[in-house]
Amino acid sequence: MKPTENQMTLERRSFLKISLLAGGGVMFGFATPQGAEAQGRGGQQQAPPVPGNYIKVAADGAVTIVAKNPEVGQGVKTMLPMLIAEELDVDWKNVKIEQADFNPAKYAAQSAGGSTATPTSWDPMRQVGAAARAMFITAAAQTWGVSEKDCTTASGRVISGNRSAGYGELAAKVATLPVPAFADLKLKDPSSYKIIGHTQKGVDVADIVAGKPIFTIDVKLPGMQYATFERCPVLGGKVASANLDEVKKMPGIKNAFIVDRPELTAISGRPGDLVSGVVILGETWWHAQKARQALKVAWNEGPNAGGSSTAFKQQADALSKQAPMSTSRKDGDYDTAIKSAAKVVEAAYSYPFISHAPLEPETNSAVFKDGKVEIWTNSQQPGQGRGGVAQTLGIQQDDVTLHMARGGGGFGRRLTNDYMVEAAWIAKEAGVPVKLLWSREDDMQHDYYRPGGYQFLKAGLDASGKVIAWRNHFVGYAEGTTPVTGTIGATEFPQRFVPNYELHVSTMPLGLRTGALRAPGSNAIAFVIHSFLDELAHAAGKDPVQFRLDLLNSEQPVVAQQAGGRGGPGGFGGGGFNADRARGVLQMVADKSGWGKTTSPSGTGRGVAFHFSHQGYFAEVVEVAVDSAKKVKVRKVWVAADVGSQIINPGAAENIVQGGIIDGLSEAMSQKITIEKGRVEQTNFHQHGMIRMAQAPPEIEIHFLTSNNRPTGLGEPSLPPIVPALTNAIFVATGVRVRSIPLVDSGFSWA
Repeated sequence: MKPTENQMTLERRSFLKISLLAGGGVMFGFATPQGAEAQGRGGQQQAPPVPGNYIKVAADGAVTIVAKNPEVGQGVKTMLPMLIAEELDVDWKNVKIEQADFNPAKYAAQSAGGSTATPTSWDPMRQVGAAARAMFITAAAQTWGVSEKDCTTASGRVISGNRSAGYGELAAKVATLPVPAFADLKLKDPSSYKIIGHTQKGVDVADIVAGKPIFTIDVKLPGMQYATFERCPVLGGKVASANLDEVKKMPGIKNAFIVDRPELTAISGRPGDLVSGVVILGETWWHAQKARQALKVAWNEGPNAGGSSTAFKQQADALSKQAPMSTSRKDGDYDTAIKSAAKVVEAAYSYPFISHAPLEPETNSAVFKDGKVEIWTNSQQPGQGRGGVAQTLGIQQDDVTLHMARGGGGFGRRLTNDYMVEAAWIAKEAGVPVKLLWSREDDMQHDYYRPGGYQFLKAGLDASGKVIAWRNHFVGYAEGTTPVTGTIGATEFPQRFVPNYELHVSTMPLGLRTGALRAPGSNAIAFVIHSFLDELAHAAGKDPVQFRLDLLNSEQPVVAQQAGGRGGPGGFGGGGFNADRARGVLQMVADKSGWGKTTSPSGTGRGVAFHFSHQGYFAEVVEVAVDSAKKVKVRKVWVAADVGSQIINPGAAENIVQGGIIDGLSEAMSQKITIEKGRVEQTNFHQHGMIRMAQAPPEIEIHFLTSNNRPTGLGEPSLPPIVPALTNAIFVATGVRVRSIPLVDSGFSWA
């Protein structure tokens, strides 16, 4: 049975596969029926999975649980085993966690992105633990000659009356038993949870604090050489010549060669492309990097050398005045409604390309031997990466082994696997174990960037201040005829809530690689929609919170559409939008912040915004102070969130929400990527700023609204509302309406 949008349902014939461990322990694995399909996030169908391991119980009772998904700081290495351990009924302090390698035959889909780990694992991981617990009960009942109904479990032991046996003592017996059907399992009532719903420290925290080598950048292999890769500064360019002979003579240099595989290089920027450039291998990374500074390359820069941010803006302005290339949605009669409006508001918004800039730059280590490659990676999409490596090297996917090390941040950058393909290719060409490590400048200038965009909006209010007409002409980018990630979809709010609505799209060609950045699409769309809503609220003379609540109460009936249609799930932020849940978080954040109960002193202000993305509903209020020099201080942030019925790891949940807030504030104030002559102009954090600790809000107050919905993820949805909440607060404090970010371009800076 294929997963739906909100639930992964396991077939009745799903089962646990068990086997004995040396010394009398037992190993549990999760398996699905032959022929079942498992889909990765990238949409690639995996081979039918075979039995794989999740739980190991040693004869001495020691319990090991395997975390299957990549860990890039989002906490799944702790969270997924918590689900298993809860239903297994063992003490968390006695559980050891192991990171799985990539193995779709054992674990089916393994990925990190889209806030998908919680909704897709909530049932399966708990069922794995519950099935194992049921088997220990059966083993004890048969051993003692009692009914299973008379047996309970606690702390890794089965108890019946005054009898008690540890799981380790029962392991050999368990290995001889039939497995229960998942559909027959009774999962715990949440009121009895001892692990889920209770803060558990991240399993790697102690090692991180101690500086132990647990990240991908720390991997060391025997005989390893260190690689740097000089790429053409313009996407699609190629090496014309390079002073390789001089470079090879430098101290510590082992090799240097040109990478140029036209049949594998694509200007489109698809994940896994191998670009043209020069590789230098050294005894250490610093040897290789030093030699790189002496490298002289002549480039054939190709057709993208003329691209510039100034030209993009000029083209967007021109397109906004022309008939749109396509219409995604057309409800009612916009033209008639806008003519009858008592007040019309028109505005143009824009936002830039942004780099992911994780603190750990891109890095992989690889060994190629006997037609097979072994890679140590922090990929968020290892399945897609394995396919790209196999295609590039001309080998079978089964000949690509991926070890998943912890990644030092991802934010969507590691959804693409160009660096994995590069490391594998270099290892094959060099014939030695290789570590490819990008510099910070490499990472910022050769990213898959969050797409920039332009939105030209016009809306009409009736005499009562109600929104009766809304038109958005979205101007973005396309690779060929395909719009890049981040194009607004035909289900985004306020669609369905404005009776006369039009969404039009125009695109312009782009010679730059783009990809998904934390809360893709929503991270920019929320800024535009909820800033423009704020403009409308003020134009209507209404309280911004009440204005939004009124709009959420105006959902239109579903009717046949002239263009676009309501479609299915839509984009990350659109499909499945529930107005009741949005109202819930908006009302909660207003209540918790005391919205409207105080008057802001001169130079201070509060702003509000809400957004739905990745199945999560977030509303946020920001309080700022802005001085005469446009120095901004965020005094406090209030957050209300609805991500379902259960917060699995509360402390980690608060941390990831706080991280989304901080990330969004950095994006709003000072992050941008600009292009000149086809080149990215920014090179490091001094040009693509991150908020400093002293500039961060002294308090981020978080409230979770429990709803009767399945638990969903937290990695993405806290970020989108913070940007418009901040800019709306700045408007209240200064009277300056921000329609383009980053704020530094309008003269603002952190206090």
